[in-house]
This record gives sequence, C-alpha cells and structure tokens, in this order.
Amino acid sequence: MYDKLKIIFLLFLFISVLFLNCKTTNPVQELIRTDLQHVPEYTIILEDMDQKGFFSKDYFHKYKILTGTGDTTNFGVNERVTDWINVPGRFYQQNEQYLGMAIASKVPGGEIIQTANPPGYQYIGDSRYGEWRTDERGNSFWEFYGKYALFQNLLFGSSTPGLLDNRRIERGDFESYRRSREQNRPFFGRNNEYGTWGTQTEKNKPSFFERNKQRMAQRRADFSSRVRSKIGRSSSFRSSRSFGRGK
Repeated sequence: MYDKLKIIFLLFLFISVLFLNCKTTNPVQELIRTDLQHVPEYTIILEDMDQKGFFSKDYFHKYKILTGTGDTTNFGVNERVTDWINVPGRFYQQNEQYLGMAIASKVPGGEIIQTANPPGYQYIGDSRYGEWRTDERGNSFWEFYGKYALFQNLLFGSSTPGLLDNRRIERGDFESYRRSREQNRPFFGRNNEYGTWGTQTEKNKPSFFERNKQRMAQRRADFSSRVRSKIGRSSSFRSSRSFGRGK
C-alpha cells in the first residue's frame, strides 16, 4: 500500500512540475527577449486578463503590442493583440492592478521603461511627438500631433464624433508621472483613473468588468446552492432520526 501511494505521489509531482514548466515565469520579459529583441520602439499594454476555476485556478493575460521604427520622421505603428497566455498565479497577482496600462516600453534611444503607466505617457514632453499648449485660462496641457493621436485614444478611448474633445493631459499630471517614474513607482493618473479599478479603465474595458460581474454572480449562486444542499441534507438527517425515535 505504501509503495502504491509513493508511486502516485511521485507521478503527481512529475505532472505538477511539467505543468509549471509550461508557463513562462515572466511572459513580458519573454516577449522582450524574443519577439521584441531587435525592435527599436515598442509598448506592451496589459490588454485583458482573466482567471478560471474555483479551487484550482488558471490565470491568463492578453497583451496589446505596439511597435514602431524609432524614426519620428517616418512614423508608423504596428499594432497586434496576443492570444490568451497562461501565466503563473504570482505574476498575475503582481500585475493585477495594471489593466489597460503600459507595463513595458522602449522609447527611441533605447531606454526601456518597466514601471507601469498609462500608455503614451512615456512620450509626453518629447517635442517630436507633440507640444505643450495653453488654454484661455492659462492652463498648460499636452497635445499629441495628429499622427500620434493613437496614444490619445489609448488614454481616453475614441471620442464621440461631433462633440468637443476635451481629453487632455495637464502639465501637473505629467509632473506627477515624472516623479513616480524617477522613484520607480507605477503611475495611475492624478485621480487614480487608470489601472484595473480606475474610472477611465472601466469605460475602456467594459468586457472585463462584465466578466467579473458574471463570475461573482456565478460564485454567489454556487455558494447558495451548496448551502441549500447542506441544509437539505441536515433537515433530512434530523427527520430520519426523529422518525426512528418515534418508532
């Protein structure tokens, strides 16, 4: 009996190690090391995330990858979204608050930024990509040039045609971002409007929040079902005992 249990344990251990090895410890670093090794300019955005299972969970990420030539005189951005990637639970938890944010970037010149920030912030202040403007009240704000409007859309979502577009980055927001970057801290916006639970992210990622609602509703339903089942079994047991004593 002991030998049989030992064999089962070793088999389980082998399968567990094999399963763990199928997951990349850090899929973002793996992307940088392989697909993006020779790319002069890129941004990796945590596009979506999901988890499946109740007791034993599997964790998944999707990434939006923007790549460029590094040449601002001939600007072009290629955009692609990965398939779902099975990621380790610890890595998922480390990045759980960064939905919709750039979690790794390489800017022209070779600098690699790996503190999370709203996508496009790494280009603010660089006169090749836009300029500081002043409104009628004397407030300074950043405006991307037309060919870089992609970053504006990543930050705020697509604007509604026919409406005045007031989406902009104030200079104070950029100064807060710069301080966070110097201290190697993630930046979630002046009012924490970016990241997983930010108001701007909720507007940009409705499918993620809908899945979360459905998952929570399913968990509550499963829990209620288990409670009712236990109460039913307990009531049946008490009834049978009472019937037995009555005899």
